[in-house]
Amino acid sequence: MSYAKRDEDSDVGLLYHIDKTTVLQDARAFNDSPINARKCRVLLTKIIYLLYLGEPFNVQEATDLFFNVIKLFQSKDTSLRQMMYLVIKGLSGVAEDVIMVTQSLIKDIQSKQETIYRANAVRALCLITDPSMIQGIERIMKASILDKTPSVSSAALVSSYHIFNVAKDIVRRWSNEVQEAANAKASGSGFASAASSYMSSFGQSQNNPQTVVSASNCNQYHALGLLYLIRQHDRMAVAKLVQTFSGSSRGGGLFSGGGGGSPLQNPAAICLLIRYACKVMEEDPGSTHRIYELMEGFLKHKDYMVNLEAARAICAMPDASSKELYPAISVLQLFLSSPKPTLRFAAIRTLSNLSLTKPAAVSPCNLDMENLITDQNRSIATFAITTLLKTGNEASVDRLMKQISGFMSEISDEFKVIVVDAIRSLCLKFPNKQAVMLSFLSGVLRDEGGYDFKKTVVEAIFDMVKFISDCKDTALSHLCEFIEDCEFTKLSVRVLYLLGVEGPKTATPTKYIRHIYNRVILENSIVRAAAVNALTKFGLYVEDQSVRKSIYVLLTRCLDDTDDEVRDRAALALALMDNESLSKQYIRDDATFALPTLERQLAEYINSPLANDQEFDLESVPVISKAQEDEERRKIQTQETTPIPMAKTPSSQALGSPAVGAPSTPGAAATPSKVSSLDQQAVYAEQLAAYTEFSTFGTLFKSSSKPAELTESETEYVVHCIKHTFARHLVFQFNCTNTLSDQLLENIDMIMQPEIDDCGLTKVAEIPAARLEYNVPGVIYIAYEREDDGDFPIVSFTNTLKFDVKDCDPTTGEPDPEGYEDEYQVEDIEVTTRDYIRPTYISNFSEEWEPLAENEAVERFELDKDKAPSLKAACSLIIGLLGMQALEDSALPKSNATHILLLAGTFVGGSKVLVRCRMTFSNAAGVAFELAVRGEDLDVSQIVLSAVA
Repeated sequence: MSYAKRDEDSDVGLLYHIDKTTVLQDARAFNDSPINARKCRVLLTKIIYLLYLGEPFNVQEATDLFFNVIKLFQSKDTSLRQMMYLVIKGLSGVAEDVIMVTQSLIKDIQSKQETIYRANAVRALCLITDPSMIQGIERIMKASILDKTPSVSSAALVSSYHIFNVAKDIVRRWSNEVQEAANAKASGSGFASAASSYMSSFGQSQNNPQTVVSASNCNQYHALGLLYLIRQHDRMAVAKLVQTFSGSSRGGGLFSGGGGGSPLQNPAAICLLIRYACKVMEEDPGSTHRIYELMEGFLKHKDYMVNLEAARAICAMPDASSKELYPAISVLQLFLSSPKPTLRFAAIRTLSNLSLTKPAAVSPCNLDMENLITDQNRSIATFAITTLLKTGNEASVDRLMKQISGFMSEISDEFKVIVVDAIRSLCLKFPNKQAVMLSFLSGVLRDEGGYDFKKTVVEAIFDMVKFISDCKDTALSHLCEFIEDCEFTKLSVRVLYLLGVEGPKTATPTKYIRHIYNRVILENSIVRAAAVNALTKFGLYVEDQSVRKSIYVLLTRCLDDTDDEVRDRAALALALMDNESLSKQYIRDDATFALPTLERQLAEYINSPLANDQEFDLESVPVISKAQEDEERRKIQTQETTPIPMAKTPSSQALGSPAVGAPSTPGAAATPSKVSSLDQQAVYAEQLAAYTEFSTFGTLFKSSSKPAELTESETEYVVHCIKHTFARHLVFQFNCTNTLSDQLLENIDMIMQPEIDDCGLTKVAEIPAARLEYNVPGVIYIAYEREDDGDFPIVSFTNTLKFDVKDCDPTTGEPDPEGYEDEYQVEDIEVTTRDYIRPTYISNFSEEWEPLAENEAVERFELDKDKAPSLKAACSLIIGLLGMQALEDSALPKSNATHILLLAGTFVGGSKVLVRCRMTFSNAAGVAFELAVRGEDLDVSQIVLSAVA
């Protein structure tokens, strides 16, 4: 193909209005002799374009076209042959008998004259070869991996990477060849000439040795990625891989010298090595120091790509000190003044991420970042601004806000959201500057912008209202002005809700009523309904009778609304205003039921055969505050909108392969972190209900808030325990994971031995785990029954994991037919009083406390300074011992000398329990406190008191 200048007008519209039928008819041109190379290239381009558009080819059409195309193997035209390989690969998934072209491809691969054919032929051969026949091309693939031409070696390595999923055992046998390809360095004419010709085709200077080295060693990058793919399930093998290619095996200490003795010369390969080293560090915290030395060495590498990757890795270390971060930050600071926009962007983005957790470490770069505020690249300028907002001091706020105002109109909504989020954090950091920042936020709220941007601004103002009391009136006024001309219904509803909550608490609530009633007159039915709700709260919470009369008149007018939802809400509001006791019970009471648990228990009640004979026990449903409910709902919404990251290997990220999730198995325990705490017990109850052994236990009373770790996370077997409490039973759930890739465990059981024989608990059920494959969790259940209905045993269990071990073949993963018995000691488990108590929220402690005076148990205690160095620590200790709900923000003492802690809970069986703890603190004596427990049963009060004693 000639690259000379030509008349491009002749090709205008070449790919417009392409008809598949016409292309199939024109394919006869491939049979011409001699072959018209230019005509065939144009025709191949049309075929590729049709494939790109997803034009359907039936099997017969694809097969006929495929066998027409492969006749072009006769041509020696380089560009024509390259196009032919693309079409062969595109049609191979539909056409039949594509294996017929294998010999032609093998001939091209083994050709020594036409190097440019060979890499394309390797890729095409691997794509058309059936997985069951890959063994037949094994010799060719091994030879191609070791080929001295980098493009051929890379093609073989990448193709091996893609066929690994269908032929794992075969590709694993190529490990030695892949290792040799990764170790190969550019030397002699084979590498250098290929690199020079490759770079010269793109007009690059052949006099740049670094460029030549980078191009000639690209196969190292692909070889390293394939090596990791082969060894990724063996932690020791991955650690050895990092150790080998970091240069430690060629002299020097482990991970020493920043890769000075490493065989890797390709910068992309070194970046990949850095990512694998970070993975080793995550799985083995003991290697952190050695990995850090490796990263620090790579900061001095001659290629900027390696410098950036090493700096990013160091900044991502969770426990890195300022001293350890200093070398990486110094390198990034140099890149901030680079003439290349890509380097400036990479450096400022890394510093921006680091400033989220360690702003003090980034602050020395503030001067360089201020120079980037006026950068022509607005992405760089945005990151510079947001980073300065996190690292700057209070004195720089005014200057930064002026600079931000200057370029907000020049950036997209996506970057505006980032800026506003940074300002929201700054508002909470420097509350004295709230006037400047609130003025800025109200200004951008009036500017043009999409929903996400306006929502972010509104959320920022909401946080200021919540955490900075001095700006509440001004912020609410700005929000009132915003909803006068708001085009987003959701935002209007949210603002109206906030006005209803905060407006009645202000000194002049009447100034917000006009804005709210305007929404009843001017907006759609959804906003009108929200406005009625807001007016209702003014009518219920404002003490001024004249205001309440005005609200009553406004709500009466809403009874004539055209929408039934608005009318119903207005009617309910008027009824609540007329009946004080009704409003106190349903509106002012801050307690509510845990809806997921209520829903689950109602479903169990309806499906129970005894539903017609027994009343539903509402006392068994946990009670929480509305604030807790809102927080749990927010967490659920966050989880729904945030995608759960799949388990992705660094090599798959680098090579563009699809992410592979962690294996799942039926019956595996749900991860508590994936659900909210309100739904967590519902998940456990559903899991337990699947076993007939637990069907007679009744309703689940309580589950552990957190799984207890019975082993270290780095051990060969990881075991967590969750305790489930029923009316008369305790169920222990053991979540077990086998972290050894060369072992399969079968018949897994947990042997629980109480510290005393007569502990008051009798084992009634046991469900072992059938097998534990590598990294696939399994569950063991053991159930005990309380022997005496009035006895609540406090006991400790020693635990031993027993199982049969079958060793697995390291290459195939197949287990041996014969196994052997083994056991593994894990930590003890304690059953304490808190396992019989469920936290419960009540809105008015004093009203519930007084009627229970007859069933009171009181005792005085002392805590030395080692156990409780402050009142806050003492509160945390007592709450941890009892497992009850802290009320009225009493978990956070306001004074350093005296405090009263209020707790509420429900004892198993449904008995209400309240605790009042009066405590004092002195530097000499520590914490002294009086613990008073009241309940509906005096025996229960004594049991709860004994938990602290």
